[in-house]
Amino acid sequence: MRICVIGAGSIGGLLAAKLARAGEDVAVVARGAHLAAIRRNGLRLVEEGSEFAVKVQATDRIGDLGPQDCVILGMKAHQVADVVADAPALLGAETTILTAQNGIPWWYFFKHGGAHEGRRLESVDPGGVVADRLPIDRIIGSVVYAAAEIAAPGVIKHIEGNRFSLAEIDNSATPRVATLSRALTQAGFKAPIVSDIRSEIWMKLWGNLTFNPVSALTHATLEDVCRYPPTRALAARMMAEAQAIAEALGVRFRISIDRRIAGAEAIGKHKTSMLQDVEAGRAIEADALLGSVLEIGRVVGVAAPCLENVYALIKLMAKTLQDRRGRLRVEPL
Repeated sequence: MRICVIGAGSIGGLLAAKLARAGEDVAVVARGAHLAAIRRNGLRLVEEGSEFAVKVQATDRIGDLGPQDCVILGMKAHQVADVVADAPALLGAETTILTAQNGIPWWYFFKHGGAHEGRRLESVDPGGVVADRLPIDRIIGSVVYAAAEIAAPGVIKHIEGNRFSLAEIDNSATPRVATLSRALTQAGFKAPIVSDIRSEIWMKLWGNLTFNPVSALTHATLEDVCRYPPTRALAARMMAEAQAIAEALGVRFRISIDRRIAGAEAIGKHKTSMLQDVEAGRAIEADALLGSVLEIGRVVGVAAPCLENVYALIKLMAKTLQDRRGRLRVEPL
């Protein structure tokens, strides 16, 4: 397959490196020092017990690459709008687009089949820019259960997890999603085709919308948040509010809140991605993880005061860091 990964950072770089090693024809879109290093040394992946580099076509100009069999959007949700103007240059007659963002995706209510069919979510697609530029019939959804980071320009470090759940966004069984699942499986990932992509999204988001902002605001690890009684109680209230919003759309949760919190606690002293972004001075995913849930809550008429308060705090933190071009990090005395 000809596969283009737009946004060859942590997750996009992980996908690109493994797919290229498995023999797929991979191109990546990157920028700056990361792009220069990939061109010079190849894309390098560091995993526990192994390390390898692959040569991939690398560019910062999407229009240079031509039609692909699959385009993987590997960037964070708030970065998708920046690339969609050029993305159509990659689309041939049968090209699919795999979305690999955390949180509620911009396409959530497309091919949904419910009362809110076709509704656009301003929190994740302001002005409908993404929906206008990316043909909905091309989209395949995914839920990412992998963690990685850019260890150095051109170098991706795989931290944990290798599952990418896949589905057509109308949950139909098609040859194209089966083909993509096989390609990811041959590259070393677990790539199950799930029967209810939206419930899968909520199960992942349930933890992310809770632990990411609380961790970022308190500079605490997952274990710390879960073992400190006041923040454990806050997490439970946030998850209960999110569950009520999701259930108003017909989503069902297969585990309890207590079990979900216990699962996060078991991960240990792990810094969430949002905390890592705050420490590095990067933009954070507040709208995809929280703002979108609150927007849906307003649509279905479910109040979420705890989520509202945490969202206000994390958005102000993000604004402060952006305005001052700074970062926040706890340093030992």
